[in-house]
Amino acid sequence: MTLTKSLYAGMASAFLAFAAVPAVAGDDHVNVVASFSILGDMVQEVVGDLAEVTTIVGPDADAHVYQPSVADAKAVAKADIIFVNGLGFETWSDTLISESGTEAAVHVATDGITPVEVEGEIDPHAWNSLSNGVIYVTNVADVMKQAMPEHADEIAANADAYIAELEALDAETKAKLAVLPADRRTVVTAHDAFGYLADAYGMTFLAPVGIDTEAEPSAKDLAVLIDQLKAEGAAALFVENITSPALVQQISDETGIEIGGRLFSDALSERGGPATSYLAMFRHNLVTLMDALSRGTES
Repeated sequence: MTLTKSLYAGMASAFLAFAAVPAVAGDDHVNVVASFSILGDMVQEVVGDLAEVTTIVGPDADAHVYQPSVADAKAVAKADIIFVNGLGFETWSDTLISESGTEAAVHVATDGITPVEVEGEIDPHAWNSLSNGVIYVTNVADVMKQAMPEHADEIAANADAYIAELEALDAETKAKLAVLPADRRTVVTAHDAFGYLADAYGMTFLAPVGIDTEAEPSAKDLAVLIDQLKAEGAAALFVENITSPALVQQISDETGIEIGGRLFSDALSERGGPATSYLAMFRHNLVTLMDALSRGTES
């Protein structure tokens, strides 16, 4: 994935995110489509039962390599409002939206977020900072209040309550991760999905694959990473819910670094799993990180 890909440029110019949102008639059932599960959960928290929310890329599915279905095209076609992440995340959505014939307004939920770069490419995984999560929710609420003015107060109340929860968890995350010593703050994941978490909470994340899971690490790049880890070490390795654990297991076998658990990076878990909401996902990731990284640090 590169900055020159047509989707990112197209979204930046064509998907005018938050200007002049048309109101949806009060008697109509409002259909909202979100591009992937984490964003869909944020939208649901804001609108409650005031609108029907459909998610294109569901739990435990990889949005980087997703192939939309006929059912997805039908959902987009009948949508009143569409939310996408932007920042080049949904490489398939430009075609899906244009070919569906939808008349829905399309809104980029990351509007106003300062992008992080990973090896010269924009990292689209902005939700992995809870302060960014607040921006997502604020943007969604602004759109929905304009689209449903008769429910603006309820939408605002939902958003305010949700933001309070996000801010409380952000403060908790900063406090807990701050106690880790310097030699327990570097970890390895399958792909570069945690740049925003690293920046927000003072961590270092390494990965054999870049920001796009579709990429394959070269033997040379993998060897360089393994040599680096042998020389410098890392506190733990983590597998992800959307990727095969094989590559991380190989790194563990060759370096002796333990696998500390499974993190949720790009998608929520299926019902019954530990990460069925954005808040639950972040709490699970925090607990998993702390369990692995605090081993041996207790005095």
